Amino acid sequence: MAFYIHPYVKTAVATVTWFPVLFTVFDHVYLPCQVSGFSMSPTFNPGTETTAQDVVIIRKYGLKSPSALERGDVVMFRSPEDPERLVTKRVVGVQGDVILPRSEYPKKQALIPRNHLWVEGDNAFHSIDSNKFGPISQGLVIGKVTGIIWPLLRIGTDITKGGRDAMLREIKSI
Repeated sequence: MAFYIHPYVKTAVATVTWFPVLFTVFDHVYLPCQVSGFSMSPTFNPGTETTAQDVVIIRKYGLKSPSALERGDVVMFRSPEDPERLVTKRVVGVQGDVILPRSEYPKKQALIPRNHLWVEGDNAFHSIDSNKFGPISQGLVIGKVTGIIWPLLRIGTDITKGGRDAMLREIKSI
C-alpha cells in the first residue's frame, strides 16, 4: 500500500533539511550584516539619511592567524566597551606597529601588542574607535567585511579605499 504525501509536506521537509546547512554557513563561513551609523562614511552609509543602512557580507573563516588581517581591511568586531554591540572599523595597525593616535588617546604613540589591532572609522569626527579604547584583541573580531550586498546600486563598491592612509595620500597629492 502506497502512502500519499501532500506536496506541502514535501516542500516543508526539503526546506527544513537546508536549515543545518544554512546555519553552518552563517555560523562559520559567511554572514550578512547591517552596518548602521556614520563612523565608516563614505565607505558605508554615504548618504545623509539616518535610515539608510548598507548590508555587507562578512567572511568569518581563516581569521585565526595573527597575519590574517592587514592594514586597510575592514572588520566587524565586538565592541570592547559593550560586547553585545557589533562595530565595523578599518584596520590601521597590526601587531608590532607603532601608531600615532589622534588626540583622544592618552599616549603620544601606541605600540600594538601581539594578537591586537588598531582600528579606526573612516569618518574620524564621528567614530568611537581605538583612539578612545586602545588596541583591540583579534579575538573580538567576528569577521572581515568583503563587500556590500545591499543596496543593489552599491554592490561592487571598492571598500579598500578609505581611512587614514587614503586621507594622507589625498593631502599629499594636493
